[in-house]
Order: sequence, then C-alpha cells, then structure tokens
Amino acid sequence: MSDESNNTRGFALLLGIGVVVLLGLLVVYSSFYTVDQGERAVTLRNGAVTGTAEPGLHFKMPFIEDYARISTQTHTMRFTKVESYSRDQQPATLIVSVSFHVPPDQVDTLYARYGNLAALEDRLIARKVYDQTKTTFGQFTAISAVQNRGDLTKKLTQALKTSMLGQPIQIEGVQIEEIGYSPAYESSVENRMKAEVAVYTRQQNLETERISAEIAVTQAKGRADSAVAEAKAKAEAVRLAGEAEASAIKAKGDALAANPRLVELISAERWDGKLPNTMVPGGAVPFVSVGAGKGPAPVKP
Repeated sequence: MSDESNNTRGFALLLGIGVVVLLGLLVVYSSFYTVDQGERAVTLRNGAVTGTAEPGLHFKMPFIEDYARISTQTHTMRFTKVESYSRDQQPATLIVSVSFHVPPDQVDTLYARYGNLAALEDRLIARKVYDQTKTTFGQFTAISAVQNRGDLTKKLTQALKTSMLGQPIQIEGVQIEEIGYSPAYESSVENRMKAEVAVYTRQQNLETERISAEIAVTQAKGRADSAVAEAKAKAEAVRLAGEAEASAIKAKGDALAANPRLVELISAERWDGKLPNTMVPGGAVPFVSVGAGKGPAPVKP
C-alpha cells in the first residue's frame, strides 16, 4: 500500500514538474516577439495602446503586454463595379484601383480607430472610393470622361486625398482602368463616330477636289498666258515685217519717182540677151529703145 502511495506521489511530482517546465517555456516563449521589415507593431498593456515597436526582436511581459502587427507596405485595392452617372445622365460602370500605405507613425492611430488594416479598407477606403468616384465622375459628360480620362483621374486622386485628411492612411495613386457604358450608348457613340469619320472624309475629298481645281485653273491660265504671249510675238513679228515691207516699197517708190527709167535699167540688167521664141505680130522688140541716141545702134534685120 505504501509502495502504491509512493508511486502516486512520484507521478504527481513528475506531473507537477512537467507543468512547471511547460509554463516556464510558455512564459519564456511569450516574452519575445519579432517585427518584420515593412511592418510596425502596436504595443498593448492590458488592451491599452502604449506605443509602437520598430522592426526587430522585442521583449514583453507575458500575460500583461501584447502587440498587434500593422503593415506599412504599399497596398492596392481594386474596385471592379463602381456605378455612377455622368453629367449628361449616362450610367457607367468604372473599374478603379487605389494604391495606399499606412505611415509608420500612424499605426497606433489606425489600431485605435479601426483595429486592423482590413477594417480600415472596409470602413474607410471602400466607402470613400465609391462616394468620391460618383461625385467626381458626375462633373464630366460621358464623352469628356473618356476623352479627358487623365484629368478625371487627377481630380479623383485629389478628391480622395482631401477626403482622407486626418486619417491614418496616405493615398499614393488612383487609376481608372476602365469606363463602361450601356450597350445602347456605346452603339450610339459608334454610329456618331462613323458619321464624323464620313464627314471628315468628305471634307478631305472636297479639299482635294478644290486643290485639284486650283491646279487645273493655274495650269490653264499658264497655257492661256503662254498662248497670248506667243500670239503677241507673232503679231509683233508680222507688224515688223509689214513695216519693213512698207519701208521697202516706199523706198522703191521714191526711187522710181526720182528716176522713171529705173525699171527699164533693172530689166536690162537682168536680161540674158535672148529674144523670146514667140513674138506677137506688131509687138515691140524688148529693150530696142533703151539708150536710143546714146548707145550702140539697133541691129538691122
């Protein structure tokens, strides 16, 4: 009986020692914690925030102090169905991405207000993104929102930053990835673009025709000017030839007036000395009278 009692006491002692060792290990293990790079830890004592811990190994009092890790890296939230209306009452569905991070010196504020990053995303960022996207998109018409997407993105980014002033978050960037309209509106836009393209094409064709017509007119005018110049040159040549001929005739006339027998002299100079083969009866013999009384006597038959 005593052996049995001794065995029981021995087992109880060993169990007690094991429990003490286990509790000791648990205490030792729970006395240390590490904070990774890209994180900050909010230190707690009995649930109250006492400060923050930098990356590295840290000590805490077991069962009294605790910690909560908060990421300070860049995070991106993507909203695939942000529904809104344009200024001209066109319904649209936008895909919006928001990049942000928690400033290291704001992790304790984030924990005190929201508890963790997921709650911050749910209760603050998502709500602000939906609200500010609707407000900002409503300042643009359906066409201008597409044509000036850069301006729309810039205004939305500024609106989100302004709406989150005083919050433990910093917006890094906003991207409007897509703007989708109803099929009916997109069809009308497509038809309008086709009509605009047709008008533009027609204008280009008209401009081409106008330029071609101007070229043809210029070429015709050039040909006409050339023909006029050529005609003027010919007329001038005819005039000059006429004047020369008139001068020659006048000179001959003056010469004949001064010497009536000049024609006979010229004819005599050009005569080859042969009488015509056929003579009309009673006709005069050429040049018989030329030089009568002065020159050689006429030949007798």
